[in-house]
Amino acid sequence: MPSAFSPARTVVFRLHWALGLTAGLVLALMGLTGALMSYEEAITAFANRDRIQVSAAQDRPPLTPSALAARIEAQLPGQRVSALTLSGDPAQSAVARFARDRAGGRPSPVYADPTEGTVLGPVRLEAFFATVRELHRWLLLPGEGKGWGRTITGACAIALLVFLGSGLYLRWPGRHRWRVWLRPNLARPGRARWWSLHAVAGTWLLPVYAVSALSGLWWSYDWYRAGATWLLTGQALPARAVERAPGGKPPDSKIPEGKIPEGTSAIDTAWAEFSATHTASLATLSLPGPEAAAIRIRWYAPDSNLRNEATYDARTGAGLTDKRAADAALGPRLADNMLEVHRGRFFGAPVALLFCLVALVLPGFFATGLTLYVLRRRAGRRRAPARASLPAEASVQG
Repeated sequence: MPSAFSPARTVVFRLHWALGLTAGLVLALMGLTGALMSYEEAITAFANRDRIQVSAAQDRPPLTPSALAARIEAQLPGQRVSALTLSGDPAQSAVARFARDRAGGRPSPVYADPTEGTVLGPVRLEAFFATVRELHRWLLLPGEGKGWGRTITGACAIALLVFLGSGLYLRWPGRHRWRVWLRPNLARPGRARWWSLHAVAGTWLLPVYAVSALSGLWWSYDWYRAGATWLLTGQALPARAVERAPGGKPPDSKIPEGKIPEGTSAIDTAWAEFSATHTASLATLSLPGPEAAAIRIRWYAPDSNLRNEATYDARTGAGLTDKRAADAALGPRLADNMLEVHRGRFFGAPVALLFCLVALVLPGFFATGLTLYVLRRRAGRRRAPARASLPAEASVQG
């Protein structure tokens, strides 16, 4: 009971429930949207299963990236391909993403036959998941990543860390045995049952929420990302560094409008060199604008969820850098794959599923915390008349 707490524990207790009634609701929403985003690729693939496979494609050689982009643009006048996602499976269609239009909007990405360039149709559920991403990242508030929404979600990630620390502190009394810490007692009546469920679940899931919150702050505050980058890599964050946010788009969204510039052969040269020296299950090729210095290819090796990156000279297609996750130390590997850390994929498919399920539990913490608050207030109201009658009884006895 909070009345039996020391002053310090009483302050921590009130901070815990005050944040629970405010930030807890936002965190519940972020948990639901985050769980959806954890399997966005799988859900999208299922919804587009009729457009992903190109049965006859394996009998024909694939087009070069520049030719594929040109054929897609010819079928969609006014749109310029800014990135191509190409699969190592010759029977799988390519995905083309486009630069922003004059109004600042971005056309929906499309599937295309990699051997003929035929547009197979837009990516279904793209608009739905775009809304889910915006809800998760900045609550659909104006200003997007530069508005108040991003500040609120970042503050709620910090609040989650405060929840973990304060909850652990409130559970720390030495009289509790390990079975009290790790096994809920659902046979207890009323508030005691809800408290046991709330506290024990929080203890078990604390490590997952800590990783989710600490990695989520990567996209909330520039100072945090700079500090985390220095801790993980020993290097300062590069000037104007742009990281892909959870479920976000490729970071070349500000490429100037216009047709693919002359010297397109550099793109094909870079892709040919990449294909000859890398074995990729999936690769995203960013088509550079006229002023870009490098062609970037982000790719995944077979049976790996870790992102690799290769860059090539935008004028000649000559190789510049080749960063492979398998060759990097743990710190740089974490920094380069923070999205996969946030989703749990960095640690393997079973842990990714665990992260998804734990995200779905966040609304349960808000519900049980709210239940505890309501029951406590009701108990307080019932005790109030009894406390008020004590002075009168004492005066009569005197």
